[in-house]
Amino acid sequence: MEEALTCKKCKQTSSLPPSAQRIRCLGCQTLLSLSTTADAARSTTQELRLDLSKKKTEAKDLCSSLRRKLPFSTTTPPLPPQNTPFASLHSEPRPGRRALLCGVSYKKQKHELKGTALDVKKMKLLLESFRFPQESVLVLMEEGGFLPPTRENIEEGLRWLVRGIRPGDSLVFFFSGHGKRQREEVAGDEIDGFDETICPVDFEEKGMIVDNFINRTIVRPLVPGVTLHAIIESCHSGTILDLPHVCNARGEWEDNSPPSGAYKGTKGGKAICFSACEDYQLAADTTLLSSDREMTGAMTITFIKAIKESQERKEKISYKGIMDSMHNSIKEAGKSGGIFAGIRRRFHRRILQDPLLSSTEEFDTSSEFNL
Repeated sequence: MEEALTCKKCKQTSSLPPSAQRIRCLGCQTLLSLSTTADAARSTTQELRLDLSKKKTEAKDLCSSLRRKLPFSTTTPPLPPQNTPFASLHSEPRPGRRALLCGVSYKKQKHELKGTALDVKKMKLLLESFRFPQESVLVLMEEGGFLPPTRENIEEGLRWLVRGIRPGDSLVFFFSGHGKRQREEVAGDEIDGFDETICPVDFEEKGMIVDNFINRTIVRPLVPGVTLHAIIESCHSGTILDLPHVCNARGEWEDNSPPSGAYKGTKGGKAICFSACEDYQLAADTTLLSSDREMTGAMTITFIKAIKESQERKEKISYKGIMDSMHNSIKEAGKSGGIFAGIRRRFHRRILQDPLLSSTEEFDTSSEFNL
């Protein structure tokens, strides 16, 4: 069988007859032999191997350089934890006590808040004292492996809160974040002409959650024997659940029903809301009310403080007792005129807010508070 030899000079290919060891190139007449061709092949192979080895070394050095720049040493970044010991957004809620806790920090945004994550942590501890099972508490936060408090997740969380409710269930909705107000969506739906809103982490892109939606989603479905407590730490939060009765500072109930006559009640259950301030007011983040000078929502820390102090004294506390304690604590802190490390409202150095109590029905506020 003839072999083909390629000349290194002119690249002409010539056929080597059987048994022949050498032949002249048909192009440039250079003497070709099997040995020179083999040497050339070996040389080419060696060059390719050296080039490949060089590229492998360069790639290895590049990977090492990248690893040094990353906050971890593995080639694949670790995924954030997907499971927590708390409830899952898509799990079936258990009967009895359950809660939805939302803390929105708006990280790396111009609206960033410092106290909301701590508000949620303190509220979780409070719920433990009222025997809320951890697996029945759904948390939405921007840290700790929880789902972020996006508009979609908060709205789905509100639906989760009332899914499959039955008589005897106790529900809690806690929100700490920004709140705003806007012109009412439906004419005659608000006494002051404004809807109140809460702001998810993506509200600038996806929009705010309006009080009408909150009322429709977690107030209207409440059946007899079910009680909902909402604790809302945000600006303009007074009537954020659109409840038809508001308790004034004198402990008297006032009618907050829509002028249009639209029904804002339940199917027989009861909803009660503690709000950080009245609809026209702004809520503060402060270090003044925390014993260790941590940044918290003024309403959240005073609400928890009132209940904890009664628990330590092994005394019962009423709704009126909580409201009175909150008003007094905020009033005393406001007198100091201290500068906050971060405030939910930017242009005041003092706390000028009045926590508000509202409900779907009038009740004796001296009755015992319980969750």
